[in-house]
Amino acid sequence: MNKPKVKPNSPFFSSGPCAKNPDWAISKLDITALARSHRAKEPKAMIEKSITLTADLLEIPDDYKIAIVPASDTGAFELAMWTLLGYCGVDILAWESFGKGWVGDIVKELKLKDIRVFEADYGYLPNLSSIDFHRDVVFTLNGTTSGVRVPNLNWIDSQRKGLTLCDATSGIFAQSIDWSKLDVTTFSWQKVLGGEAQHGMIIFSPRAIERLNSYDPPWPIPKLFRLKKSGKIDEQIFKGSTINTPSLLCVADYLNALEWVYRVGGLRALIDRADSNSQVISKWVEKTPWIKFLAKDKDNRSNTSVCLEFCNFEEVLKGKIDTVLFAKSITKLLESENVAYDIGSYRDAPPGLRIWCGSTIEKIDIETLIPWIEWAYFITIDSFNN
Repeated sequence: MNKPKVKPNSPFFSSGPCAKNPDWAISKLDITALARSHRAKEPKAMIEKSITLTADLLEIPDDYKIAIVPASDTGAFELAMWTLLGYCGVDILAWESFGKGWVGDIVKELKLKDIRVFEADYGYLPNLSSIDFHRDVVFTLNGTTSGVRVPNLNWIDSQRKGLTLCDATSGIFAQSIDWSKLDVTTFSWQKVLGGEAQHGMIIFSPRAIERLNSYDPPWPIPKLFRLKKSGKIDEQIFKGSTINTPSLLCVADYLNALEWVYRVGGLRALIDRADSNSQVISKWVEKTPWIKFLAKDKDNRSNTSVCLEFCNFEEVLKGKIDTVLFAKSITKLLESENVAYDIGSYRDAPPGLRIWCGSTIEKIDIETLIPWIEWAYFITIDSFNN
């Protein structure tokens, strides 16, 4: 197969940190707050603005509260679990690496006893109809490492007694969300909007706020997880007074991303861009016999972290090479050509490709990438068969 002549304009297809928006340039960031205290008037106003714009773009109800917290989505979700769980039994859904990580934390670190774990192999969802909403429910919106997402939130009981805790980091800004179904939602700047890492966002519903005010877990709460002052929620944390010192350069970068969202048409435009990008992959997979989606159900396929696996190995490789080495050889070849960086599957997932199709990716770059994947595939087969 002939080597393609045209390369993607941007080779950044990583599923986290993700590509910057197409208009991004470091010279466009407002860096006037750098080297100042994050508690000073102007820098604090920038932090508050990032919270306000987030609420507006995501159409979050007025009675929900939003805060910037440390340690990315991981820190935000850990904060939620450490401060809210233990009040009642917990149902946990896990079908990929991060969801299974939350299982480990709840079982081994918090050591909760009244838990039920609903797991599924990569490519599948657990049985959503088995969840008991008299209990707290922990789940991911979009399985970043499996390419499997919940198709919607209709399975969540509107009359639930427990709280829903949703790790939404690679799905938010790319899927429509019924906020009435979510009590705690977390995400990070470096995913769908291509911001910088280490800052998480946490969104509380009134029901979660009520739990926070009325419940104290039996374990010590680390300082970085403390949202209460004198026994009640610290309102200032939700008004720009962060728990610890944020990077004001990262705040400026996040504001740049949010302002880009407004320019391209808001939330609906982001969803459409991700859908359009992932459809390019879908049409290619439909006509290509040696590649398939890791997500088995079409309705559950992610429109951001698109995970693929190779097939028909016995036929094309004649038993000479395993799938792990084969996939790594393809991604290494694409990287050496400066065509695509970091598109190998997650380390715990089945070997294959993981292509970020979120809104900061241009459709033309996905279209241009595909011929290169085909070229790398056949070059790799020839190299191992000869």
